[in-house]
Amino acid sequence: MQVQRRRALFGSWYELFPRSEGADVAKKKSGTLRTAMLRLPAIAEMGFDVVYVPPVHPVGEVNRKGPNNILTPKAGDPGSPWAIGSAAGGHDAIHPDLGTLKDFTAFVARVDELGMELALDLALQTAPDHPWVTSNPEWFTTRADGTIAYAENPPKKYQDIYPLNFDLDPEGLYLEIERIVRLWVARGVRIFRVDNPHTKPLWVWDRLLNSVFATDPDVLFLAEAFTRPPMMRALAEVGYQQSYTYFTWRNSKSELEEYAAELAGPAAAAMRPNFFVNTPDILPEYLQHSGPAGFAIRATLAATLSPTYGVYSGFELYEHVAVRPGSEEYLDSEKFQYRPRDWDLARKQGRTLAPYLQQLNAVRRAHPALQDLRSLRFHASDSGDVTAFSKRDGDNVVLVVCTLDPGRERETTIWWDMAALGFGIDDRFIAHDLITDAVWTWGSSTYVRLRPWEHVAHVIHARHL
Repeated sequence: MQVQRRRALFGSWYELFPRSEGADVAKKKSGTLRTAMLRLPAIAEMGFDVVYVPPVHPVGEVNRKGPNNILTPKAGDPGSPWAIGSAAGGHDAIHPDLGTLKDFTAFVARVDELGMELALDLALQTAPDHPWVTSNPEWFTTRADGTIAYAENPPKKYQDIYPLNFDLDPEGLYLEIERIVRLWVARGVRIFRVDNPHTKPLWVWDRLLNSVFATDPDVLFLAEAFTRPPMMRALAEVGYQQSYTYFTWRNSKSELEEYAAELAGPAAAAMRPNFFVNTPDILPEYLQHSGPAGFAIRATLAATLSPTYGVYSGFELYEHVAVRPGSEEYLDSEKFQYRPRDWDLARKQGRTLAPYLQQLNAVRRAHPALQDLRSLRFHASDSGDVTAFSKRDGDNVVLVVCTLDPGRERETTIWWDMAALGFGIDDRFIAHDLITDAVWTWGSSTYVRLRPWEHVAHVIHARHL
């Protein structure tokens, strides 16, 4: 039996592209690990626990993608960080534009100094010019014409990426992967976000994770596995401490309550959810059309339904424009180009959700109930557009009433299951709103009115009178 550390259950994640911080778009000049360090204090101030960065390795030159995933890049276009490997090195190297190993060590140290942890992307795939393609062609799938097959996930095509094939030399490929993981562990990485683990054989993860845990039991692995539930469960059972989920696409009251209850109930025996509100790949339709209130709603739900949640950089600036109608891809996606943001201007103009994220993260740290998964209980609401739920850790009881409608005022009566809250059926209790600091006296039924342009939710600390 492995006893895991607290971060396996609880934490707030922030995804950051170091190359965008300090980048010069006009000159197509990359930001560096050193310039990205300047952004870290603001992330810490918002209360995040984990800074997650995409692959920091050299990016392939062959079949490199240009802005918005085009196949005709121009000189200086940086390409996708997930197209790993070039003449500059592979998975064990740092992109020269980002800096050196000394710079990476300084970045890790600064993250630690600010009370956070670094999570590094582990993407087991290569660009066509990765050193492995020449040294070990047996690690790839070869077509009848002798060419190596690039990655596809219809309708998406990844001409800049070669997937790995474990059929011909499973032992050799596995040993190289373990070498890579242990190398980054030795360089100070204690958390890995693993890209598409469901596309690799389960035996790889069973062997790798247990081998790493035997020597470094504090290392954590997050599965980025948007796939069928049985595979998500299987990955958890072979050792993954956390998993991405379908939360991103659960928007209606019935969808949210059914899915969250499943994760906190039957699924909790094997899998811990990480509720990312968005990713570089996923700009949900809800966020495209819901305005700032919609961003606040999704942040509230993610931060209070799940002990672990995450946001991708730019969420706090309400970035919401898709590359085309019906797409979940961002316009001018950061996956394919530098995307520096004027954080200071957004703050001066009040055009940022950062203060609210800071509040949510402070509340999460202060209240053990929000660090728990299995105590989640939903309570009856008269409105189909308002969800109400509670979490409890001993005497610490937190109630959340959140609107799901970002555009209209909603009124409802909540019918609390008082026994689930630790109260008698006729009890009254102190309801302290941790967002507005208002205090009321509530009972088993509570009338609530939410105006999303003012407040999207009540996050209540419930105490005995």
